[in-house]
Amino acid sequence: MLILMEAGATAEQMRAVLETLESAGVRAVVQDGAEALNILAPHASKALKPDRLETMGGVRKVVPITSPFKLASSDSAPGRTVVEVRGVKIGGPDLALAAGPCGVESREQLFATARYVAEQGVKLLRAGAFKPRTSPYSFQGLGLEGLQLLEEARAEFDLGIVTEATEIETFDEVERSADLIQIGARNMQNFALLKRAGRSERPVLLKRGPAATLEEWLYAAEYVLSEGNRNVILCERGIRTWSDHARNTLDVSVVPAAKALTHLPVMVDPSHATGRRDLVIPCARAAVAVGADGLLVETHCHPEKALSDGPQALLPSDFIHLVDQCRAIHVVLKKAEQSSGFAF
Repeated sequence: MLILMEAGATAEQMRAVLETLESAGVRAVVQDGAEALNILAPHASKALKPDRLETMGGVRKVVPITSPFKLASSDSAPGRTVVEVRGVKIGGPDLALAAGPCGVESREQLFATARYVAEQGVKLLRAGAFKPRTSPYSFQGLGLEGLQLLEEARAEFDLGIVTEATEIETFDEVERSADLIQIGARNMQNFALLKRAGRSERPVLLKRGPAATLEEWLYAAEYVLSEGNRNVILCERGIRTWSDHARNTLDVSVVPAAKALTHLPVMVDPSHATGRRDLVIPCARAAVAVGADGLLVETHCHPEKALSDGPQALLPSDFIHLVDQCRAIHVVLKKAEQSSGFAF
């Protein structure tokens, strides 16, 4: 349930409500509301009746959360969540962009890409130090050396680092280096890894699994949220279908569907969704048009030499076009939203 407090509720009244919940064995979280502080208490209805809390001082209203996604549900928050990553507000009024190579291959490769990414005003650098690959013989990433290079790139170009945690054994190292920790599609239902991410103080980017339904994706987010980490971003990256014209099928419909069900920001990765350089920009435009809060894009200074996912990595010139076009679309939509009052 969501317990809405009065605007003038005192600290003592808030503490009394929290103590009542605690004595009933209910874990609760205090969060900011539009008018006052609120208390989010998942599963509290199993232990307490709403009228028990509504009669307490300072309580304005108790709202049951009927969604199975007790923490991710839009019912559980007074508004949309904005996740801040090194000054970038994902879910805020601006389009969030994260870009870079699929994997860290060398200092020269990473810095060359980071330089032109930063020159376009993009504030987040994405690159994998640990790379889970379909084939055990493919490039698996530089590991700890890659994390060190990412830290150097952050210092050199003032970029936030988005990189993937692939296992619990190396999670601590990734956590120390990353500003935003990615949980990849293959690990969307690695529940032990999700719980570890939920105990992290770093924001988490949760990619949708290649065959996951929206419900399964949100339950995965619930694992992270239930461990205490409230800074979760959903990322659509294409699903496996019968189509053979692209690596995956970008499900643009899941963006508004997810935003209707949850308060979490939603990003889109058009690079992994398509696997084809010529399809990345059109699909990125489509993602912004349906309301994505941001894009996760792969770009490489020399895609033909890339050790992983070269065919989907944008050339520097293509990347500039994507940034310009997608920002322009986002501006148009925001203006239309303000004039019509309709949220896209």
